[in-house]
Parts: sequence; C-alpha cells; structure tokens
Amino acid sequence: MSRPLESLRSRRWFAANDMRGFAHRQRLQQMGVRREDLLTRPVVAVIDTWSELSPCHAHLRERAESVKKGVLMAGGLPLELPAPGLGEVIVKPTTMLYRNLLALEVEELLRSHPVDGAVILAGCDKTTPGTLMGAISMNLPVLFFAAGPMLSDRLVRDGRTMLVGAGTHTRMFWDDHQAGRIGADEWVALEATMTRSPGTCNTMGTASTMTSLVEALGLALPGSTAIPAMDAAHVRMATTCGERIVGMIGEDLTPSKLLTRGAFLNAGAVLMALGGSTNAVIHLTAMAGRAGVTLTLDDFDALGRRVPVLANIFPTGDRLMEDFHYAGGLPALMSRLAGAGLLSLEERGVDGRTLGERLHDAVVRDPEVIRPLDRPLSTEGLVVLRGNLAPDGAVMKASAAEPRFRRHRGRALVYDSPLAMRTAMADPDLDCDEDTVLVLRHAGPIGAPGMPEWGGLPLPQKLLQRGVRDMVRISDARMSGTHYGACVLHVAPEAAIGGPLALVRSGDEIELDVAARRLHLCVGDDELARRRAEWQPPAPRYERGYTKLYQAHVTQAPEGCDFDFLQGRAPTPEPDIF
Repeated sequence: MSRPLESLRSRRWFAANDMRGFAHRQRLQQMGVRREDLLTRPVVAVIDTWSELSPCHAHLRERAESVKKGVLMAGGLPLELPAPGLGEVIVKPTTMLYRNLLALEVEELLRSHPVDGAVILAGCDKTTPGTLMGAISMNLPVLFFAAGPMLSDRLVRDGRTMLVGAGTHTRMFWDDHQAGRIGADEWVALEATMTRSPGTCNTMGTASTMTSLVEALGLALPGSTAIPAMDAAHVRMATTCGERIVGMIGEDLTPSKLLTRGAFLNAGAVLMALGGSTNAVIHLTAMAGRAGVTLTLDDFDALGRRVPVLANIFPTGDRLMEDFHYAGGLPALMSRLAGAGLLSLEERGVDGRTLGERLHDAVVRDPEVIRPLDRPLSTEGLVVLRGNLAPDGAVMKASAAEPRFRRHRGRALVYDSPLAMRTAMADPDLDCDEDTVLVLRHAGPIGAPGMPEWGGLPLPQKLLQRGVRDMVRISDARMSGTHYGACVLHVAPEAAIGGPLALVRSGDEIELDVAARRLHLCVGDDELARRRAEWQPPAPRYERGYTKLYQAHVTQAPEGCDFDFLQGRAPTPEPDIF
C-alpha cells in the first residue's frame, strides 16, 4: 500500500473507537471476518451480477471466488455485493429500461458500504454500461472483469460446416423457418445447440462490443475481454484482477484519472474497427456524460469516416469471438489502429501504463480475423444520418446492410406498435414489395418506454418466401447488436415527444442516402406543419413506480438515455456515519 491506511474510505466505518465503530467491527466479526483484517487491509467490493435468470453470467459466482483469492493474495479484504444481472433475452419489457436502475444501484452500493475500490463482474449487454456508469459517478478505484463470450457452435448444413453465433443466426434461422427452409424438428433441435455454454453472445453484438470498449477505455486489463468464458485463462484472469485492484487502491487510481476525452475517442475508433453494435453509441455517450466528457453524434460520424471495419466477426463478418481471442484480441486490433495514427497513445489504463506501453507487445496472429487497414472488411461501419426525419440524428450500421440500400427511395408502411406490425407481416396480401420502407414508431426511450430492441423490424412473410432478406427499416427503437440489415435506428427526437417520425403516414416516400448521411421524408413543409398541428401526444400509460420515474427523467438517444439528474460530475456527498 502506497497510501496510508488512515486515508482509506473504509476506515470511517472500522477505525473509530466509539460505539458505532464497535458495532461495525462487531457485525463483520459476526460473519467470521477477523478484526485485524478490518483494521489493516483495504476493503474491495466484488460487484457480482450472477443470476439464475442471466445465462450469460451463470459462471460468475465461481469467478467471484477467483477474484477474491487475488484480493487476499495482494493484501486486501474482499466482500461480495450482488447487483441485478439483467439477462438480456429474459428480462421484459427490455433491459434498457433498467440500465439506469442498475447504475443507481451500483453507485449507491459503493457509496453506502465501507469499500475502498471494486472489481465489477458483468458482460451481458446493459450490465457493462450500467455498472460502470454507477462506478464512474462514485469515482472509487474500479476494475472491470468481463464475463467472456460463450463457446462457438458449428452446424452442418447442405454438406458444409458453418460457424453459428448466438443472436445473429437466431434471426437468420427464424427467417429461413418462416420461409419453409427449416422444418419444425430442425428448429427445435437448434435450441439446444446454438448456445453451448455460459458466457455472452459470441458475435460482435452489444455484449462483446461494450466489454471491448471498456478495455479500450482503459478500465479492464489488456486482453481480458475476449477470453472465452469457459477457458482456464478466464479463471486465471479473474485472480489477476483481484490482485490488481489492491494496487489501484494504493495508487488511488480512480476513473476520473483515466477517462479523458482522448480515451473516449479511442473507444469510438475501436467501435468502428470492430463493426460494433449501434447500441454502443448510446452507452458510450452516457458513460462519457458521467465522466464529464462531451461526446456527440458528430464525433461518432467523424470516426466512422476515418476508421474502417477490421474485425471479421458476425454479424458484419463470418467469424466469432473465440476466433478474435486466438487472433490476438483487442490489443492486436488496437495495434492496427495505433500504427495508422488513429489512437491517442498517452491515455492511461487500470494497469497504470499508457496505451502505447500496453500495445507494445501486441501481435496479430490471424490477419483474416483482424484485417490490415489496406484490406478492411468494410470501409464504413456505423454512420450518423440527419435530415427532416431525424433532425437530432439517427444511426445505421451500414456494413451490415445490403449494399443496394445505401441509396434508396421507397414508400413508407407505418406501424405504431410491434404487435400490429408482426400481425401485418404475416398477411399474405400485405401491400408491399422489397422497395417498401418499413417504419415503427413509439418505440423510443419515452414511447415504449425504455427503447427496446425492436429496430430489427420483421420482414413480410410473403417476401421472405421469395428470398428477400433485407429491406430499409426505420424506427426510434434500438436493435440487437447481433442483428443485421438496413435498419435506421435511434431516430431523434422520438415520435412520443412529437419528433418528425410521428408525422409519417403510410404511402409517404422516404429517401435514404448513406454517402450523404441523409434521411429525408419527401413531404412538403406546409403539409408537415398541418400534420403537426393535428398531432396529439400519446396518453401516459404509467402512473406509478420506476417506469413513471424513467419516463419523467430519461434523456433522448443522442444524450445517452441517462437520467437527467445523474449526468455530469457534480459531487455527491459521502454518507454521514452515526
């Protein structure tokens, strides 16, 4: 410990020779903790998001034990604190509704308990930004340990072996099932084979994207986030994380000393090179807001124009996270960007080194998985669109869309609920063709509420049967990072607060131009003004509880969908102890 013990936060609970100090020490001894450990060791919170309804985190109780072992080896006292697991597929209506609740819980867990630093065990989509938003606001030394991707699956179809990734292939196989190419027996059999182990989705979905970006920010140890969940190296890395957090507490190495604007721009560049999830735009913006760093859609668009997609991983490529790990993981990918001058190399990480120092020994072991800059998977990943339909911006993963939709004009088919849309898509007489633009609204932060992953809009069954697998789809919703297609997302302002999306009618023409970054509703200004005068906001559906709080205080997508009263770095008082 380079810091004096007297300066540790936990001493406010355990060092006092009064009645309250006596009671605090007494109650920890009640659980078998030694008195001398309370007085001589820094206290490390192990924030564990394990849950039996969070399959991605099913192994984290065991990993927590490995973290605790490392803490003890380094001279700290580990205490495990559970936090909500937010299992992405299981939680309804959407985990995004509860991301801010998780952030609140982590911040208050750390504030209200006698801890000096924390290791966070998480990884499933919203748990990464949620836990770290809270930790950033609390500003104690914190180290993130990713749950790791699940094992890869392989499937023999039509005489060839194909890699199968969670999420991405679920959508692909569902479309084939609706089109009659996959029968009922094979559909059932796929349930038991596609997700073979605990761990997060093994594609470059939101989970892998966000854990990678946390490593790029410097909040995780180099190379840690791509290790498969069931790899023995994952267990060893957990122990290393436990050791390192004790050193960070001694150095008082807090998020505020690491999370500069340069660090966030590095993460944005990595997002583009990964061909990562569109959700990361919202989550990174929210995390930056907690760190007091300005990060805008214009920053993401500028990075998207400079940084090509180098990671050959589903849904943009054809490999999986296990392949990415074997190819060198995130340090190898970042070394490609660093060599091209696309990163700020002076940013520090949790290991105390600068990014340049962390990348010194990085090696690309498979150039087909981590492509060189002169042979990218795509020259464009995420793009930011604006126009009279999205004056505050919208995002699109251009690399995951069919090229013919980069410039497109089509007739809108508009729906106000996912149920109405799903019902219509099954209609064999639906008035549409492959040029139709499907529109779903009232799916944003306030309208849904919670901005669910409804943006990968279903395709009409009659077109699926003809072999159509992509159409232009527009919504104020989000989309799973594992999904693909010409989906325009996060349209802002959202329809529920009177954004232009609320004024679109079936039959209107919409123009999409990726190169021009343009999303335009081809309706005259006078007609739009007439429609706006007629528009009425939807009646509120929630009159109590957390959801009412959420709708009252959530910001729009370009601001990160955080609560307005949690943004920024205004100091929050430490609890008084009586």
